[in-house]
Amino acid sequence: MASSVLFSPNLSTSLSLSSRTPSLFSPFKTHTPTVAVASRATCCSKPLVVAVSASLQALIFDCDGVILESEHLHRQAYNDAFEHFNVRCPSSSSSQSLNWSEEFYDELQNQIGGGKPKMRWYFKEHGWPTSTIFNTSPENDEDRAKLIDILQDWKTERYKEIIKSGTVEPRPGVLRLMDEAKASGRKLAVCSAATKSSVILCLENLIGMERFKSLDCFLAGDDVKEKKPDPSIYLTAAKRLGVLEKDCLVVEDSVIGLQAATGARMSCVISYTPSTAKQDFKAAAAIYPDLSNVRLTDLEALLKIIVAAS
Repeated sequence: MASSVLFSPNLSTSLSLSSRTPSLFSPFKTHTPTVAVASRATCCSKPLVVAVSASLQALIFDCDGVILESEHLHRQAYNDAFEHFNVRCPSSSSSQSLNWSEEFYDELQNQIGGGKPKMRWYFKEHGWPTSTIFNTSPENDEDRAKLIDILQDWKTERYKEIIKSGTVEPRPGVLRLMDEAKASGRKLAVCSAATKSSVILCLENLIGMERFKSLDCFLAGDDVKEKKPDPSIYLTAAKRLGVLEKDCLVVEDSVIGLQAATGARMSCVISYTPSTAKQDFKAAAAIYPDLSNVRLTDLEALLKIIVAAS
């Protein structure tokens, strides 16, 4: 087999690839998680667990972290909600309301998908809080669920205000890759663990109404019982798209999303963010700092090479 270039050299701006042509028999390594990372494929190591396909029929995007870099926006909205309702956990010695630091939120959002599960986990670990919703800490499941529902609803509305402000833009390359997929006849979908109303708002404002209405499938956390890393959302998407799981390619930004995609037996490429750059993406078909130079033809070639190698 002749050596094949998986993508143009400028896909990896921090690794000097122009002086060497990557081949099927020289797998790419991640020397440091903070630099741009190239695609990886090898016939010398064990094949990836995920079933990959040489026939790309559907391209599926996550929303938060992939279409837009949103971690800091969500953290701001959560902290605004905690301040608004004066949420205070018993384990905290601070006289201020609960405030998730950037470092803590990076770890939290990379381990637990969905807003309500994040808060439920935190309150179980640090004690159920007092607030203007309940003067004392809620002690039964009904009151605890009510607390989380009210906080999440307020946080979602605050997040919408931030998105509507016009200061948020889609990540590089996303819109072009979506357009290439539609123009080539591939099916296009968005699958997000976030609440449906917030995802709809993001898509309407960031990819535009025309692209949003042209999606072949759109699923949010409300549409499935289990959040990522459970594969339910991607399995549901494949059924609605009418394609086999192995003929889908997912674009994710975190290991939680990667686990959901591979759990659904789909190939997955990573477009990481600063907060997810250090995660273990060894199960990914390819890893990119963003999609600015990634073309649909690159992804098609990547899948063919990995299939041949495995």
